[in-house]
Amino acid sequence: MTTESNKSSTDNRITYETDGYICLIGLNRADKRNAFDSHMIKQLSEALTRYENDENLRCALIFAHGEHFTAGLDLMELQDKWDKGAFEFNDNEIDPWGIGGKLRSKPVVVAVQGTCFTAGIELMLNSDVVIASDNCNFAQMEVQRGIMPFGGATVRFIQAAGWQKAMPYLLTGKAFDAQTADRLNLVSEVVASGTEYERAMTIAQEICKAAPLGVQGLLSSAQDASRNGAKAALANIHGYLPHLFYSEDAKEGAMAMVERREAEFQGR
Repeated sequence: MTTESNKSSTDNRITYETDGYICLIGLNRADKRNAFDSHMIKQLSEALTRYENDENLRCALIFAHGEHFTAGLDLMELQDKWDKGAFEFNDNEIDPWGIGGKLRSKPVVVAVQGTCFTAGIELMLNSDVVIASDNCNFAQMEVQRGIMPFGGATVRFIQAAGWQKAMPYLLTGKAFDAQTADRLNLVSEVVASGTEYERAMTIAQEICKAAPLGVQGLLSSAQDASRNGAKAALANIHGYLPHLFYSEDAKEGAMAMVERREAEFQGR
């Protein structure tokens, strides 16, 4: 495993490590329950952009240091930064919440424990696999703070749970537990407290064994459907095939099947 730190005028709000094909991105402001201030938002974007641009990495795992995933946004620090670019990302940057910036092409797994409020839920909703500890406490409480969700919950929470199931939580900001999050389709699995990271790592490793080009094509098509609708995604789906069928990985996949062995994909 290799570890490299982000350089910043503030303490590192995000840790960045690599373990084989996996990028490990840690929320690292435990003394503030990992609340997102402007520095942490910027560093998370930098970490995800670095992961996106590293051809050797196939899956990212976002986790949190400390007892809690995140208390949401640090509203006091961000109060005078709403119109100063704290949530703006250019075409070369990954927006952790997938509102603007560059659309990521590689999968993200998230391990969640303890408190997970507002921006944390929206970060989950913009990921691909979410493993939640059974001690999680969720709340999309922006309406209780005089604002509204702006990291994707008004779309993705409703897409996941359905209008009638989502609105009681969005309109009131009331808290809900991990089992409710599971019923609302906001998480992939609920596991015993303390095992969420290990389970998320197992899934990340399984993703890394799959063909990288196939994974990226699949993810792109699914994102197309989510953003533009089923009709548009189906119309575009055959466009992925020439690149995949003529790849070295497709040849390896066929040979592995014939030879009854596990494929070793190279991403080309």
